[in-house]
Amino acid sequence: MNWGQSVVRVPSPKTAHHEGGDHRFIPLFPELRPHLLAAFKAAADGSEFVITRYRQQSSNLRTQLERICVKAGVKTWPKLFHNMRSTRQTELSEMYPEHVVCSWLGNSSRVARKHYLQLTDAHFEKAAQNPAQPAHAKRGQALTREHRNDENSLTCQPVAVGGNGGQGDHYPRQDSNL
Repeated sequence: MNWGQSVVRVPSPKTAHHEGGDHRFIPLFPELRPHLLAAFKAAADGSEFVITRYRQQSSNLRTQLERICVKAGVKTWPKLFHNMRSTRQTELSEMYPEHVVCSWLGNSSRVARKHYLQLTDAHFEKAAQNPAQPAHAKRGQALTREHRNDENSLTCQPVAVGGNGGQGDHYPRQDSNL
């Protein structure tokens, strides 16, 4: 743990057989810092690990986590740790480049896309609030009635600057497959 640089060294037992694959470094995310700092302060002097309980491979962390959730009144879901990892990969992928997130989580882009990245309600909400804009619209500019094509309209507004050769200001809607 490097508190000054906000970096955490994470053991990587699955890739330990590769050269340099026995660990990786991840950021000390701000939402984790207070919890890890409290655990660090509570640890015995000279402790090698911030979290010392359940370090044995025989520890059943899923069962322990399920007990904690039940006690707290939180509904659990299948594959607790996989789902938490999947959620975090999705969150981080919204903020950072794919190769960076995959390096932090210790997987490949292919594995992330196949097993971890999720389609969320927030994706639908964002899409419903941000209409596609014509090229001449400025970023963040709301579309006006003149810029939009009503899906039930029989005509489309011309977009070329300088008119349309005196042929009126509407074109008949045509199938996009013509």
